[in-house]
Amino acid sequence: MEPSALDAPPLPRSIEEIRAEFPILRREVNGKPIAYLDNGATSQKPERVIRALDRFYREQNANVHRGVYTLSEEATSLYEGARATVAAHLGADTREVVFVRNATEAINLVAYSWGRANVGPGDTIVLTELEHHSNIVPWQILAAEKGARLEYVPVDDAGRLVMDELDRLLAAGPKLVAIAHISNVLGTIVPVREITARAHDAGARVLIDGAQAAPKLALDMAEIGADFYALTAHKMYGPTGLGVLWAKRELLEEMPPFIGGGSMIGKVERDHSTWAQGATKFEGGTPAIAEAVAFAEAVRWLDELGLEAVHAHEAELGEYMLDRLTEVPGLSVYGPPAGPDRSGLVSFSMDGIHPHDVAEIVDRHAVCVRAGHHCAQPLMHCLGVHATTRASLAVYNDRSDVDRLIDALHDCRSVFKLD
Repeated sequence: MEPSALDAPPLPRSIEEIRAEFPILRREVNGKPIAYLDNGATSQKPERVIRALDRFYREQNANVHRGVYTLSEEATSLYEGARATVAAHLGADTREVVFVRNATEAINLVAYSWGRANVGPGDTIVLTELEHHSNIVPWQILAAEKGARLEYVPVDDAGRLVMDELDRLLAAGPKLVAIAHISNVLGTIVPVREITARAHDAGARVLIDGAQAAPKLALDMAEIGADFYALTAHKMYGPTGLGVLWAKRELLEEMPPFIGGGSMIGKVERDHSTWAQGATKFEGGTPAIAEAVAFAEAVRWLDELGLEAVHAHEAELGEYMLDRLTEVPGLSVYGPPAGPDRSGLVSFSMDGIHPHDVAEIVDRHAVCVRAGHHCAQPLMHCLGVHATTRASLAVYNDRSDVDRLIDALHDCRSVFKLD
């Protein structure tokens, strides 16, 4: 079963209490407190995550894995403790968690290391029309280099994958299926467990881009069953500059390194080297230590709230947002209707107003939304538009944020004299 918001437990704290944990939500723009609705791009950070980052630099800053003095040992303990925290959050082994810069680097690592060792001329990589560029471009580069080809599972008019077409593509025996868990444009929650099972039956490996899903859904790698899963800290209330690749241990052991340098080696001779074991083989150079420590605090914070409760809150608020958007004349919403396969992320267009103008005008009301192609130009082509405006929710949002968005959208129509 895919995750559902039905029968989820309530959040352990009120939204007012949760909002109070985020210093930036006290910021004013144009004399008004911000209504931050760009969480699909990055989330804001709770005070305890900010403090964890600050505390590391004030009290434990040293390099990891190299020193035998107290600061270095403390830094190493915190860094590896962060890995253990993330692994536990994912129901995984610590040896399956690789720290990278972001989800984009995680996907590129798989394309570079696993892909170049396993994909050859004539092989097929299956993607979907929902994908972010970070789950398209690395495979384009690999396919061009190896003489492989890309195939795409289409999206229907409701923003869902056409599963019959997936089955048709799987029947041809692809090497890899690479899919987004949640679309960053349509908010579609993809049935990744079902797709993974079908792909494995066809002999394909599966990579999931979880950048949008990890802040919202409880994740268990064994239950999902994929081979690779990519996520990023900054969308999970953590710092920028850090992401995670989860991969099955046996695959990591087979894969060659991504980058060469310090830390990722076993032994270096003049003419050859051997590699470190496990995840360390892919973490050449000094890692983002402070960011990993702060990310672990963000993960603990999310676990305390409970991701089932987080998802339920965002799903309920997303349904409210979809309903209120119908009040705005000339507005078109993309993606599935409210339901179990729709997250709290909505892209829309307004007749006669460019998305960038919409974003600029609602900013006058201190409402923060995203406008553009959202790094998903192939999907924009499918939708028949060049860009959309996107409002995306987080656990600290409430109905007042949505109400302010709707008021701002009505003002857009007034500015353009459409009323």
